[in-house]
Amino acid sequence: MRLLTYNIQYGVGRDGRFDLDRVVAEILRHDPDVVGLQEVERFWKRTRETDQPREIARRMPGYHWVYGANLDVHAGTPEDPNRRRQFGNMILSKSPIISSRNFPLPKYGTLKQHSIQQGALEAVVRSPKGQPVRIYCTHLSHLSPATRLPQVEMLLEINRRAYAEGGAWCGGHPDPRAGWLEGDMPPMPREAVILGDLNFTADSEEYERIIGPMAGPYGRLVNRDGFIDCWVVAGHGEAEGDTCNGKRIDYILCSAWLVDRVQSARIDQEAVGSDHRPVIADIDL
Repeated sequence: MRLLTYNIQYGVGRDGRFDLDRVVAEILRHDPDVVGLQEVERFWKRTRETDQPREIARRMPGYHWVYGANLDVHAGTPEDPNRRRQFGNMILSKSPIISSRNFPLPKYGTLKQHSIQQGALEAVVRSPKGQPVRIYCTHLSHLSPATRLPQVEMLLEINRRAYAEGGAWCGGHPDPRAGWLEGDMPPMPREAVILGDLNFTADSEEYERIIGPMAGPYGRLVNRDGFIDCWVVAGHGEAEGDTCNGKRIDYILCSAWLVDRVQSARIDQEAVGSDHRPVIADIDL
């Protein structure tokens, strides 16, 4: 299963040019099974009031998609009075997206600094081998560890609860004629992947909270019930890699017990469609 994460900076590249065609070409050249995109927007003047989720999906036929708006404000016009100006995350998948949820993450209310609502978009998909997998696409605060750590805690809690909560609907219904039992019960698998711009490096407190603490000569203490960094498991150093401005802040993380399934991970250093670079990982699922 090939996964790709990319903060597309709403389609504006390093040259300052808005070009969704370029962004999509950079995605499709890796032929991913699942894609997580951050900074996808709808109806902003800076990007010609484009409905980016629909335009990206139109350029990626054969992919199913969901969009999670986190920043969502009124942007009505006489022609479209219910239009919303939105900013959020998008997941695309070659296999149907069985179910989806969008979770708002804790937001720090600043007086001067730019602070926007962030979220985690969840999609349950089937891998090429037919195994259901939970995918989370997220973008954490750029401000400081103090604003990111509550978001990290929320992500870990969402993951911890998911399997116990069950799928979008579960169990039965006392009256089968009521119409609630259309289709098969959707799964909520234990296997989970986080795709996203997490805005921290591997030497941070946030990374330690998700992956595990360092223990001197014993190395990183990864918890069996936590997450692993696919980049590191694939053979790269924690301090290696550049996804934005000389730092590795974009990640593909997966359930720790999948450690033996991670096959490779790489960063597309040639991508120029954003200020970030895509990260790609292959996991045997």
